[in-house]
This record gives sequence, structure tokens and C-alpha cells, in this order.
Amino acid sequence: MKAIIYHKYGTPDELKLAELARPLPKPGEVLVKVHAASINSWDWDLLCGKQLLVRIIGGLLKPKHKILGADIAGVVETVRSNTNEFKPGDEVFGDIAGCGFGGFAEYVSVPEKLLAKKSPAMSFEQAAALPQAGLLALQGLLYGGAIKTGQHVLINGAGGGVGTLALQYAISCGAHVDCVDLSEKFDLLRSLGATHCIDYTKEDYTRIGKQYDLILDVIAHRTIADYRRALKPGGTFSMIGGSMGTLLLKLMIFGPVISKRAGKKLGIMGYRPNRKDLDRITQLFEEEKLLPVIDRTYPLANTPEAFRYFATGKVKGKIIISVTEN
Repeated sequence: MKAIIYHKYGTPDELKLAELARPLPKPGEVLVKVHAASINSWDWDLLCGKQLLVRIIGGLLKPKHKILGADIAGVVETVRSNTNEFKPGDEVFGDIAGCGFGGFAEYVSVPEKLLAKKSPAMSFEQAAALPQAGLLALQGLLYGGAIKTGQHVLINGAGGGVGTLALQYAISCGAHVDCVDLSEKFDLLRSLGATHCIDYTKEDYTRIGKQYDLILDVIAHRTIADYRRALKPGGTFSMIGGSMGTLLLKLMIFGPVISKRAGKKLGIMGYRPNRKDLDRITQLFEEEKLLPVIDRTYPLANTPEAFRYFATGKVKGKIIISVTEN
């Protein structure tokens, strides 16, 4: 099978197209013929290997996962005799980071618990754009409880894969949503329902004097004091991405204590890939409340170019890797 592999941390130049043996499913796994995959920030972090936490997870000296790609959509090719959730021919999608990545390849063996059936209404490209970004958006917004009509929500990093989905879900719940990103993404964000847009190169949303019921931060890097200042009494700050240094440690260690004393919940959303939430995303998609924004699609062989574009920070929504021509 064809796959995009890398053997050392670095730039997209390390990504090479190779011919590998097709994997064999283990007990509890199914073999999926991948039709489409998508790039997430975790893929970029594992490619670069610049942060210590990433190296601890992905290999200290060199990558232990040779094929990146967490989000996949495809067709079940083979099942083991002890699997009972899927059968050959089923169209599925899911986040496979928990089993070692491997989405940028023609085939991947996946624990069936990480997959859900794809809606017939979804294209494979749409399905590949939804798992990780959709789960992060949904779980991040619900970190402090259900969103109520009329609440004021802010999404930092709103123009990416997670942000565009979080914006749509919050709007569907009746919230007023302010979005932070580059100004060139404002037209898209307004078309999805954003109330107000803030260019992070010109303004710091924690210092404009406005407070929110919920802040969802995809690229958090400020101080805890900054986020407390931007929250209303009883508000929630949910970090789902960003700094892997001081802020991350402080939220992990002191977040619960600070939250209790301040009357404002500040913490790191604990990401939980699961079929129930994937099915919920499918339902929201079919109700047209959660539609992925796809910026560009690249063939598998051009995956390095796709990563170079991802690195510009100008991506609107998701970048899709088309693995199998449909």
C-alpha cells in the first residue's frame, strides 16, 4: 500500500511517499480502506517534535509512529472473527490517534471502538474533517455544562477546523458568539453566524473590557489572570489547545483551586474520543447544524505540500488528504 512516512522530526520535507505492506487487523480491530484523512494540529506537533511533551508522547529521539493522520473516513475491508460492530463494506469514520495514528495511508487497522458509521449524506472528505475537530468542539463547549440561549461565548482560533464547528454548534444553541482570528477569515466567520470578530494581531480579547459566559480557546497561551478577567461571574474557560508549558501545568495543578476561589471554572478539557459523540456529530450534520468547512484538498502524494500550507496559519477550516479517488 502507499503511505506517507517520516523517520525523524523536522519540517514537511521529512514526509515521504513509500510502499508498505498492508497491515493485518489484530483482535478487536477492522481493516479500513482509507478514502480521506485530514490534518490536525497534533499531526503538525508530532511532525516537528519541538515540544518536550510531544516527544514524551511521540518518541524522545525519533518518532515512534511513522505514519501520521488521526482523522480518517473510509470503508471496512476486513473484519476479525471476534469483531461484531462492523462488516465489510460499511462506511466509517473516526479519530484513530489513540491507536497510533496511521491515517495518511491506503489502509489502516483500527480498533472498532474508535469508529462510527458514516452518514450516507456525508462525503468521505466531509467525514474526514469531522472526528477530532468535531469532538473537541462539542466536548469543549460542554465543559462547563450545556450552553443556554442568550449566553455570550468567545472562541479563540475560530477560523480553523475546531473553531468553525464550535461556532456553528454554539449558534445552534442560541448563543451570541465573538470570534478571534485573522481578519482575512472574518467573512467566513460572519457567514457562519459570528456576532463580532476580533483580529488577534491588533487586539487582545482579554483586555478589551468585555466578559463572557464561556471562552473556548484553541490556541491558549496567556496567563490564568488574563482569562479570569475575561470571564463573567460563574463563567467557564475551556482550553483545548495551545501552550504546552507554564499555562498547561498551572491549569492542571492549580486550576481546580483557582476555579473554586474565583467562582469561575478554568481548566483543560479532557478529550474523550467515543462513538456516542461521533453519532451525535452525525446527527448534527444531518440536521445541517454542524457542517465542516474544507479549505483545500490534496492527493496523498502531495501531503508535504498540504503541511506547508497548514503551517501558514491561514487555513480556513480543514485541509483534506484524498487517499482513494472516489
